[in-house]
Amino acid sequence: MIKIKRVQLSEAASLLSYSKQTFYEFFAHLNEPANMEAYSSVAFTMESMLDQLNNPDSEFYFALYEDDIVGYIKLNYNDAQTEFKDKNALEVERIYVSGEHHGKQIGKKLLNFAINIAVEKQFEYIWLGVWEHNQKALGFYEHSGFETIGRHDFLLGDDRQTDLLMKKMLV
Repeated sequence: MIKIKRVQLSEAASLLSYSKQTFYEFFAHLNEPANMEAYSSVAFTMESMLDQLNNPDSEFYFALYEDDIVGYIKLNYNDAQTEFKDKNALEVERIYVSGEHHGKQIGKKLLNFAINIAVEKQFEYIWLGVWEHNQKALGFYEHSGFETIGRHDFLLGDDRQTDLLMKKMLV
């Protein structure tokens, strides 16, 4: 059974390690090593992780299976949102599940967890950004009721990539 648990400050090292591991697992084979390293040298530092964990408008949650981390999600509210900064919206900034656990409905559980939080807080919508070439994720979000509403640039090292912005209305 999968348990979803809020990440505590004392778990920053585990979150940092897992975040970097899953990012490389899914994107290293599709990108230049120098660009992966340039991005991760900024994005995956303990200082950055602690800043995010200490932000009152961001929350991380682990998906656990028998006390092992099998996935995680990052939620942003208010000014912590990377794009819209809408007080009536919730951003899913990151959602990752280890490759060996794909197909076990863990991503769906994490996404439904986020949607339930947004509904409880009476937000109008939930949104996220996803790389335009990540067809598996795009299909997952479309199947979950998200629609593409825009795009923005994502800089991976010196490679300018495009993320599609997707939104699901809740009211």
